Amino acid sequence: MKRLLLITNLYSGTRQGAKYLGDIVEIFCRADYEVVVAATTGPGDGTKIARERAKDADVVVASGGDGTFNEVVAGVMESGVKVPIGYLPAGTTNDFASSLKLSTDLLQAAYDVVEGKPETIDIGSFNGRYFSYVASFGAFTNTSYDVPQGLKNSLGHLAYILGGIRDVLTIRSVEMKFMNEDGHIYAGKYLFGAICNSTSMGGVLTLRADLVNMNDGVFEVLLIKSPSNIIELQQILMALTSQNYDNCPLIDFFSTSHLEITADPDMPWTLDGEYQAGARDIDIVNHFSAVSVLVNDHEKPGAPVHRLMDPFNRVV
Repeated sequence: MKRLLLITNLYSGTRQGAKYLGDIVEIFCRADYEVVVAATTGPGDGTKIARERAKDADVVVASGGDGTFNEVVAGVMESGVKVPIGYLPAGTTNDFASSLKLSTDLLQAAYDVVEGKPETIDIGSFNGRYFSYVASFGAFTNTSYDVPQGLKNSLGHLAYILGGIRDVLTIRSVEMKFMNEDGHIYAGKYLFGAICNSTSMGGVLTLRADLVNMNDGVFEVLLIKSPSNIIELQQILMALTSQNYDNCPLIDFFSTSHLEITADPDMPWTLDGEYQAGARDIDIVNHFSAVSVLVNDHEKPGAPVHRLMDPFNRVV
């Protein structure tokens, strides 16, 4: 019998992970897994649990938001074990899940873990700390951890948009320098920046799907300079809305596997929506094909879609 380690944050989002925990465990047990459940009780628990227990599991599953998935991936990376990772997206925006087209129906997501195939993806590191899909600063950066959980639960995606608008109105630009793997330097006063491996950032900004390959060894880098007047602000908004960045002089957009950054050490960052203290010198590295995520392609003809049934054949 195979062993499955389920690391769950029971308080993510609207607590759907807690509500369906028994059903999720039953799905895994019916698939002939011995299930070990470990609940996180505070920041960093997901990393610690995965680091210590991944070696004893055939599959590690994260149930929670993108922050929980971030911690589990970091723990698996630190364990040195090559074990596939499943993800049950139970957060508010689930950016990473959106990029991989994972189901946000937790029961379907559990079936997808059982029936899915390993798909390798790149993982990033920020001065040694791992992140799954984005490192960002400036406008929208604080939104994930500043918006109260109650507001996230009641307003969902709208809560992030409202928080992001507040950021744009109050954020100050920061003098920064970026050098990519080819030695090309981008410099200036920036309002926002994201080094990402995802089509969605903070539930607010998105990249075209054709621009993002999550397993190509490079990040997409989007940097927005500070506008000096309303016309320049309008140019930025039009470029972001159309997702055409080449014709806007206030946006730098490029791909790279390695980025050296000089920044204000007091400026905070977020990694996958979680707080990260700033630093003057920052080294961001793409770790090519670092982990495997279990994905079930529902676009294939005949791909099954399940709902859990109780003993009386009633849909739960």
